[in-house]
Amino acid sequence: MAALRGCFSQAPAADAAWAVYFLAHALQAAPETLAATLGAPAEWLVECKYDGMRAQGVKRRGRVWIWSRGEELVSDRFPKVVQQAPSWPDGTAVDGELLVWLPGSAKPAPFNRLQPRLNRKTLPRKLLAEALTALAAAHGLHLAPVVVAPDWPACARPRDGARERSVEGLMLKHRGAAYGIGRARSELAWWKWKVDALSVDAVLVYAQAGHGRRAGVYTDYTFAVWSRPPASAAKAQAVVEAIARREPTPPRDSETLQLLPFAKAYSGSSDEEFKAVDRIVRATTLEKFGPVRSVRPTRVFEIAFEGLNASPRRRSGVAVRPPMQRLRHDKPLHEAATLASAAGAGPGGLTGGRRRKRHRRAQAPIWRV
Repeated sequence: MAALRGCFSQAPAADAAWAVYFLAHALQAAPETLAATLGAPAEWLVECKYDGMRAQGVKRRGRVWIWSRGEELVSDRFPKVVQQAPSWPDGTAVDGELLVWLPGSAKPAPFNRLQPRLNRKTLPRKLLAEALTALAAAHGLHLAPVVVAPDWPACARPRDGARERSVEGLMLKHRGAAYGIGRARSELAWWKWKVDALSVDAVLVYAQAGHGRRAGVYTDYTFAVWSRPPASAAKAQAVVEAIARREPTPPRDSETLQLLPFAKAYSGSSDEEFKAVDRIVRATTLEKFGPVRSVRPTRVFEIAFEGLNASPRRRSGVAVRPPMQRLRHDKPLHEAATLASAAGAGPGGLTGGRRRKRHRRAQAPIWRV
């Protein structure tokens, strides 16, 4: 687990519960403007923000508990992590990120290597028996690297290279801040300064009704990208007509031009935008599969995402998380992205897409601070 620096504390031994999480605000500002709002970087702990599972490790009366941010007890899913805790003093509470860190690697593995432990009610012995990497730091913790720079533009330079190190950006924690409750509004708040999202233009192919107040509106979407660039708008339209005729899907490894499901999205739009897309879904429905509708491909959306990982379970071979979208009224269907352009190989592997300015995670994990 990546324990957050400054949160290693002694708590009353009688208290065996977790603490309410202290949450960070999203920081979206140019580096040149931060001195006026935040002061000098020397007043802050500027740390790498890892892409893991937020969790708390609590040791009371010789026992160890691991709690998720959703207040779920997950100790049994991470027995190797629990085995690291006996060296902690009794009464310790640690807040941080659960990560997969493979032996000999200079950076953490993608979040999807952690997901098998999160998405199952029971874990097979093989998964539980996976070896844990060696932990060098005292108390079985690794500390997140701290960025030391004379000014905020200098701090931004390692942030810009965050993806190459498999981190999401930087965390800013004021040196005078106490551990608070929830997302506090104060000058001593925590800030998450994430890298700009990547984006691609993808085609809407499936839709599912939402939940709660949006239960009657189609708000959960599946998007696809081209297997290769269409030679023309007519070639793209021929694929659309084949889909409308319910022709069998070509093999994934064939040379046939096709749309490959690439991402699911259910956020990033206003209520009015969701209603507009809902009308499109209902007007272009081809088939219904319970709550899901397949639609005639007619609309291109911009998909913004934090990272992209290889996934043999997906027809496209990649998995995106967490995507958002906006409707591209200016983009014809044949100009949507291809799988190659979306998953262009970068320094860290599958990290493709173009950078997008913001509008607004197997192996055993370790404690990483």
